[in-house]
Amino acid sequence: MAGHDRSDSEFFRPLAVDSLGEDELVREIEAGPAECQAVARRLGLEGLSGLRARFRVARASGGALIRVSGSFEADVVQLCVVSLEPVGQHLAEDFSLTFSLEPVSMQDDLELTLADEDLPEEISDGVIDLGEAAVQQLAVALDPYPRRPDAEVPAALRPVEGGPDGPFAALGKLKGDKQA
Repeated sequence: MAGHDRSDSEFFRPLAVDSLGEDELVREIEAGPAECQAVARRLGLEGLSGLRARFRVARASGGALIRVSGSFEADVVQLCVVSLEPVGQHLAEDFSLTFSLEPVSMQDDLELTLADEDLPEEISDGVIDLGEAAVQQLAVALDPYPRRPDAEVPAALRPVEGGPDGPFAALGKLKGDKQA
């Protein structure tokens, strides 16, 4: 994620690591309409609006690591897995990320805590793309099976539990055929 340029990111918001001092840096970003459309296409969404993120960025471990904590919010529209009708949802999530200026394997004195769920991501070209970080967090937060509250599977497609057409009926028939 860290080594992106404008040509491969729909929502490019670079943060040059050498601009970080000793104090925590706060950045707020917001995607424009064209950026929202591009991100929606990438993530397979029917619609996306209001993608905003806030970041707190600070050096850690003597400057070898960059800790990023933040939050995002967005309004998304996905298709219902049952009816294929639009399902709107407001997402708001907090997250934390860690970046490293050097490959992790080269850092003997690297301090990671149990709170660090993943290994730090390597920073390339001295830039962290905050927009890409927000898009990746949005992707993780999406409902993998969006469903409208009123969506119902048609009765003809619903299995009858334990009945002759239940979910295991075909297996039972196969078992019966082999015993004959």
